[in-house]
Amino acid sequence: MSDRQRRLDLAALTVACLAGVAVFVLATELFPYHSSNDDEGVYLLQAALLLEGQLEIHAGDLADAFRPWFFIEDGGRLYAKYSPVVPAMYAVSIALFGEPRVTLAAVAAGNAALVYALGSMVFDRRVGVVAAAIFAASPLALLTSSVFLPYAPTTLLNLVFAVWYLRGVRDGRLRDAAVAGTAIGLAFFARPYTAVLFAAPFICHAGWTVLGSVRRRWQDRRLRPLPDPLRRNAVTAAIGVGFVGLALAYNARLTGSPLVFPYEAFAPLDGPGFGYREITGHSLEYTPALALEANGAALWYFATRWFTAGPLGAVAALFGVTVAFRRWLAARRSDRERDHARTSGLLLAGLLVSVPLGNVPFWGNFNIHAGIDDPTTGLLSQFGPFYHFDLLVPLSIFAAFAVVAGWQQWRDAAVRDRIATVASPRAARAVVLSVLLVSVLVAGAANAAVLSTPIERNAAHTDRFESAYEPIEERDFENALVFLPTPYGQWQGHPFQALRNDPDLDGEVVYALDGPPERDFAVLDAYPDRTTYRYAYRGEWTPTPSDRITAQLEELSVRSGERLEGETTVGIANRVDRAYVRLENDGAVASETIVNPDDELSIAWSLERAAGSETDGNASAGDGGIARLNGSTTETVSFDGADELVLTITQVQPEGATHTYRQEITVRTTDDGVEAVWPPERTACPLVTDCGADGTYLPDRPDSHSEWERFETRLEASEPE
Repeated sequence: MSDRQRRLDLAALTVACLAGVAVFVLATELFPYHSSNDDEGVYLLQAALLLEGQLEIHAGDLADAFRPWFFIEDGGRLYAKYSPVVPAMYAVSIALFGEPRVTLAAVAAGNAALVYALGSMVFDRRVGVVAAAIFAASPLALLTSSVFLPYAPTTLLNLVFAVWYLRGVRDGRLRDAAVAGTAIGLAFFARPYTAVLFAAPFICHAGWTVLGSVRRRWQDRRLRPLPDPLRRNAVTAAIGVGFVGLALAYNARLTGSPLVFPYEAFAPLDGPGFGYREITGHSLEYTPALALEANGAALWYFATRWFTAGPLGAVAALFGVTVAFRRWLAARRSDRERDHARTSGLLLAGLLVSVPLGNVPFWGNFNIHAGIDDPTTGLLSQFGPFYHFDLLVPLSIFAAFAVVAGWQQWRDAAVRDRIATVASPRAARAVVLSVLLVSVLVAGAANAAVLSTPIERNAAHTDRFESAYEPIEERDFENALVFLPTPYGQWQGHPFQALRNDPDLDGEVVYALDGPPERDFAVLDAYPDRTTYRYAYRGEWTPTPSDRITAQLEELSVRSGERLEGETTVGIANRVDRAYVRLENDGAVASETIVNPDDELSIAWSLERAAGSETDGNASAGDGGIARLNGSTTETVSFDGADELVLTITQVQPEGATHTYRQEITVRTTDDGVEAVWPPERTACPLVTDCGADGTYLPDRPDSHSEWERFETRLEASEPE
């Protein structure tokens, strides 16, 4: 190896290391709480499961209270819809370093190094170094590699396959074929469709070479030894098929059928294909026309916003493809090395066909858009068209070829024929270096322009997560149980994916979903010795980070007694001429109207077990309960078992403006009386009687409500009358 080759190898190593460092910094600084793509939590929870030797969470009857995002519930067990390959990669760095982001950095560095190796095969080491830099500097690679998603790790496996497959073709070594088979087998296990799209050009080449070699041997009447292409590709195929078998065995273990992937068990209509598609309540008719529109937009945004230097880089890649094909077609002299480089280049170019065409039937490329015509919204605006991540490989290499070829042509022509005739060699070198510096600065400025916008978008989400997790971070949990809100339905980690349970559901803090009263009490019964909290927030959680929230963590207790006496005191605004008090449960209402209330209003209420409920013929002791309003014997509502009582106090001004205090109390009857989760959930809502989390009352945040708004409540046990 010459000194020049060593310098280029060192340059490639430097690029790879810088890529890893850049991704690690982004992962820790830009995504300290993870991103708005809640799939990250799925992969990290799977990694934690693997470290415990588990494939599933066993939650029994409480599975609905602990169900993570994108996990399937089956008879009390919970398992992820994704395969364990990528989580296993994260688990390695957790086990070795206690930090899964090390894997992100290693994957980024590995991808850059493999792009260098592949670019060197197709063209030369100079192109390989530039290709690695272009790949690593692209917004798509930087941001997608900085989060715990499967796209960059799967590309790493695909690149290992490509490099070692081509080495096997060049050198004829079976060990290269074995590495290639292992890599593509793992890639298939990780993301089957992605692996097939990447491998398609190589599979076609393998089939063509095998058939050609067998035909030639047959014509020569020589069947032994077996042709080299047949032996190599048989090894690759055998190992690859072995991993396919492993994937099918994994399916059988989790879903009960080797042909039903967990992905399909979670959402049977979420796979590739046209027609009706559906996942978690989201559905549409995915037509070929819509598919072409969505994928066309994704590719356009890829070229103009997510590739290195934006349109400048895309034009360079297009120019590189054109020049490369012209050179390959014009080449008359043939030798082994030249033929291998051309073959490698054609297979690389094949990815420019297989990846875009294969993605057309996949409706995920529609879902990453919040609006096809608006690249500033949706997941695409933060991470780019990540289903096309593998396209970065050929585009980076061909763009690098254009840069190197263009630079070499300018240097050879301009410096030799023009600059050197009017200046000294020293001056000529100065001009060349100046042009190179200007080119780098222009490309760098263009790349900074396309990179800064998605970074700002992701930073806005991080700012909101920082605000959301503030009360959690301020508390030092020890043997705690925390009930979480459910803005997107009954899913853990959607959106609060940083709040994850240990695989055995028995860590220092256990997170449970706030849900129906009966289930909440079942969770409390399952963790009787823990300090319990309710995590809540004021505001509305939406995909838009500008919709800010104010979070709180409130300690809970269970009040119990034969009879519970409660009192709710609220502040009254100016010019209120009446107030309506309602105690409700399941359509039953106890009410009272108060005329001209003072600036403060107190309402008494009580809970007790219904008389005689313990001797009811078919009901177990404690099945029935009664809630009384202001001690009345007539204004009462009943409740059965575990239930939720709602007390509202609506104040009305003469012109009709209203403001409602609302408290929701989770209660149940027991053999010894009644129990209530305390304090209740409280909201204060103008104009409507129920405004949800938008009106969450924050007693410790006086700036979050008007001066006259006061919402105090107490509950004590007392002897029944």
